[in-house]
Amino acid sequence: MGDISGNADLVVTWAKQAHLAGAHLVAFPEMFLTGYPVEDLALRRSFIEASKATLRGLPERLNAAGLGDLVVVVGYLDSAHDTEDRMGRPRHSPQNAAAVIHRGEVTAQYAKHHLPNYGVFDEYRYFVPGTEPCLFAVNEHTVALAICEDLWQEGGPVAWAREAKADVLLVINGSPYERNKDDVRLELCARRAAEAAATLAYVNLVGGQDELVFDGDSLVVDASGHVIARAPQFSEALLVADLGPAPSGTQAERLSDDEEIYQALVLGVRDYVTKNSMSSVAIGLSGGIDSALTAAIAVDALGSDSVHGVAMPSKYSSQHSQDDAADMAARTGMHFRSVPIAGVVNAFQTELELSGIAEENLQARVRGTTLMGISNQEGHLVLATGNKSELSVGYSTLYGDAVGAYAPLKDVLKTVVWRLARWRNEQAIAQGQTPPIPPNSIEKPPSAELRPDQLDTDVLPPYEVLDDVLDDYVEQDHGASDLVATGFDEALVDMVLRLTDRAEFKRRQYPPGPKISFKAFGRDRRLPITSKWREFPTPKN
Repeated sequence: MGDISGNADLVVTWAKQAHLAGAHLVAFPEMFLTGYPVEDLALRRSFIEASKATLRGLPERLNAAGLGDLVVVVGYLDSAHDTEDRMGRPRHSPQNAAAVIHRGEVTAQYAKHHLPNYGVFDEYRYFVPGTEPCLFAVNEHTVALAICEDLWQEGGPVAWAREAKADVLLVINGSPYERNKDDVRLELCARRAAEAAATLAYVNLVGGQDELVFDGDSLVVDASGHVIARAPQFSEALLVADLGPAPSGTQAERLSDDEEIYQALVLGVRDYVTKNSMSSVAIGLSGGIDSALTAAIAVDALGSDSVHGVAMPSKYSSQHSQDDAADMAARTGMHFRSVPIAGVVNAFQTELELSGIAEENLQARVRGTTLMGISNQEGHLVLATGNKSELSVGYSTLYGDAVGAYAPLKDVLKTVVWRLARWRNEQAIAQGQTPPIPPNSIEKPPSAELRPDQLDTDVLPPYEVLDDVLDDYVEQDHGASDLVATGFDEALVDMVLRLTDRAEFKRRQYPPGPKISFKAFGRDRRLPITSKWREFPTPKN
């Protein structure tokens, strides 16, 4: 994001590889020059002008590299000709655009026609829509151009491609990952190819950007929906397809559902850390499943030498939890230290004399302060270890276990945490490696260990039940009456929904984390903190 000159260098580098592979046309993803999504940077004239100036210099750079005959399509940030600021129009009239470059010139330009305004997208806030089609020739074949949402909506570029009898509908995308989206994309591409009566080439962004992860999964399908070529998921690649009389191309193996989620989390962590110029992370290792999975993801993303685990036992920490934390570090080769916190907690207690929940939270906050102190002293980025189930119902401590710069499991329900941990260990065994996560961390009942013999089920339903309710309430926006009608107990629904609604202020202060579900907290789900509206199983007078 924002590395406009560096991204232009990538255009030249990858265009050269495409040329060497025999390509006549090479396409780069949506907003490739600027990064995506640009958010309010789109409203800065200086940012718009930097994008436009870099684009103007690209044709000559490509010519100088001997790539003048190659047709290059690249996404960038443009502005409409009418840039007069007025009410109801984004400042400086920015446009989500694509340029066609050939023989030292920008030969055609296109502005995104359909602007999404749902989920994580706010494009009506940032962009002015385009109204004209873009058609260009490659070796006497007609190519129609579209950008991302143009493919998801009826009319516009798909219809224009059919009317023009285009041979290829080329779609450049910045489509974020969420579970099972690869199946939806393939079905969409096949359907739109048939509607356009053209081969459809779909190129998508790869990489992590704050809370979004872009998974690639670029593909080419013919007019009958047959897949000609498909790129790997979660890794940069040059996908080459021959659209001659006998169309052909490579097809990368598809990932399983669990591997897909896991790779999304790994990529999200890796890019968040490295793109923010950090080289190492610190994690509070409790011996539990959440910190163990977070550590495994961090080691896979950054390497064991860049991961620092910190055990912080209190007087309530069980010996088996301390042993499991040390075992986790030994299995992965990450750095490990133990910093007992009982003395620090006692010092606070001497002055404050806290009890109950306040005493429990004090322990969590001492741990948070310890991690942040190590972070400041040694330069590590702290990863929070909470999961979506806990975050939903407020089962976390502000300035305690919620501290950190990034939260890998923020959008991962607790039942999925267990599933991913088992999957990761199974993968290691299949490859003849040591499973990274101690089996005891997976199998033992979850506990915050902030008081004697504490279990999560003391205050929460079993996670299988809780996650079932949360999936319907948070992701599907079902109300209380809907949940009761589907068979959930009224008292259970009332408790879970009240806890979830009251925890909004905590979620607002939680670190960002990678989106892997249809509706993640943050960009996807935005509710008022101060609100008297409550869902109830039955109407109350």
